[in-house]
Amino acid sequence: MLFHRGYYGSIEASPEDDCLFGKLQFIRALVSYEGRTVSELEQAFHEAVADYLADCESAGRAPELPCKGSFNVRVGHALHLAASVAAARRNVTLNDLTRRALSAYIGQQGLTVEA
Repeated sequence: MLFHRGYYGSIEASPEDDCLFGKLQFIRALVSYEGRTVSELEQAFHEAVADYLADCESAGRAPELPCKGSFNVRVGHALHLAASVAAARRNVTLNDLTRRALSAYIGQQGLTVEA
């Protein structure tokens, strides 16, 4: 993934068109870019982010932040119940338990949680 100014972008290849392409990730707006080389793709990604932010500013609307900070997870009855019991035993909320579990998993992957 590419990263610039708080936005992530995908990297895809199209052998048929002999090009690389991608789109901004984790926002609803469709913002895409393409290039023939990795360097061109990265430059196009940076320009796409800048254009998206400029378009939002000129339209007088706030740009979407990647991920809004909450999401629904469907885990099934048994896992939901087990997590609720585990949270109660630790005297924390289910949200706190989930946040801690996700943070631990992200850390195990060698990634960091950015504010």
